[in-house]
Amino acid sequence: MGATLVSALFLGMYDLCIKHAIRDNAVLPVLFFSTVTGATVWSALLLLQVAHPGLLPAALVADHLTAGQHLQLLLKSAIVASSWLFTYFSLKHLPLSLALPVRATSPLGTLAGALLILGERPNGLELLGVAMTLASFVGLSFAGRQEGFYFHRDKWIGFLIGGTVPGGTSSLYDKYLLGRAHLTVPTVQAWFSIYLALLFTPFIIGWKLRWWERNEFRWRWSSPAIALSLLAADYIYFGALRQPGALVSVVMSSRRGNTLVTFAVGCCCFASGAIGGNSLQWAAFLPALCSP
Repeated sequence: MGATLVSALFLGMYDLCIKHAIRDNAVLPVLFFSTVTGATVWSALLLLQVAHPGLLPAALVADHLTAGQHLQLLLKSAIVASSWLFTYFSLKHLPLSLALPVRATSPLGTLAGALLILGERPNGLELLGVAMTLASFVGLSFAGRQEGFYFHRDKWIGFLIGGTVPGGTSSLYDKYLLGRAHLTVPTVQAWFSIYLALLFTPFIIGWKLRWWERNEFRWRWSSPAIALSLLAADYIYFGALRQPGALVSVVMSSRRGNTLVTFAVGCCCFASGAIGGNSLQWAAFLPALCSP
């Protein structure tokens, strides 16, 4: 639980960096440069591991993989890439006070998958948390309607939900990779980061060649900071999942405490874009506080 909460802190920093990087900016270059940053860090570590065996601590040493294992990690990268494409575009157009609580409901899908696929069994308190989270989501939809955001017809709300669903799927897959597939944390994170950068390369090529209508890109320090904060958050998170008896439903739900960090700091840093209005200010905390 301690590792999960530290991961939530870094994940909150990650969300803040995303909002700073994509605010009035082109989304695809931000995605590309952030993923390339993560891939560069792990590529350097992999090269150092080959050039000087035994120099790196065991916590940073990636294992040799079979072709099948590489495909498993490529699949994880594809799931995350699809989630990020939807999520980044929605975060650009929605206030943090609305977007982040909606994302905080992703543990509901993770919990359902943990029950049906992994055989996890929540206790009564966790089930109560599920009910409270659902009720909070309904309350948030009403609050959003007062601010002009209609959940059933707003395109960016649809994008946000479209990014949240594969995000929950990725959490279940993480538990499989780190548990039943017996992959180590640095192995998963290294190759996941590299494949993610490769998957976004065609998108940045299309953006550069103007295959579609696009916005201009402005470089900001927060673009590489996205990757660095996520590397720290995921490394600690993966380590928590590998602990014997760790329940992905509990770890994922606790990790979504990042919403409280992001919302609190976002109120100060993005005053004009973080708050949609008084009703959203109050409603935004509900799913995070009640998350199972």
